[in-house]
Amino acid sequence: MRAIPWIQDPIEQRHAILAAAAIAGSAAAVGPWFAASLALGVVLAMINFRALQRAARRLSSGELAGARPWVALFIFRFGLLGAAMYWALASGAHPIGLVVGLSLIVPSVVLFAWRGAPAVVTHSDAPPPDDPSWDEWNPWLARGREPDDGESL
Repeated sequence: MRAIPWIQDPIEQRHAILAAAAIAGSAAAVGPWFAASLALGVVLAMINFRALQRAARRLSSGELAGARPWVALFIFRFGLLGAAMYWALASGAHPIGLVVGLSLIVPSVVLFAWRGAPAVVTHSDAPPPDDPSWDEWNPWLARGREPDDGESL
């Protein structure tokens, strides 16, 4: 598979290839209205995916402290996505084409996970599996528990 130069993420590369094939196939099989709606769904999905990636990186790096900012960004992002979908449907987008375009990111992620090499941890502060200090390890953040980390969510 040849990489698209302006897209660095392998999931986005697979998504672009799947999307191009789906748009071309739907334009030939169903028509330009469906293909344009599918393309709009692909663009909305890519914007949403990039925003989700950025938020996940910020959460895992500790830039977003706690769950409240994450949830607020999640609600805001989904609100914008819902508004964009409403606008697209109100403007005459084909509903099935839009949903198919929005959904193409899922097989891209599954293909990446299925075809990708397993994650290899080269350096980790994690204790060995039989070490009793696992009680002091936070598996969600892959680091030792902070003194204020509680068991309740």
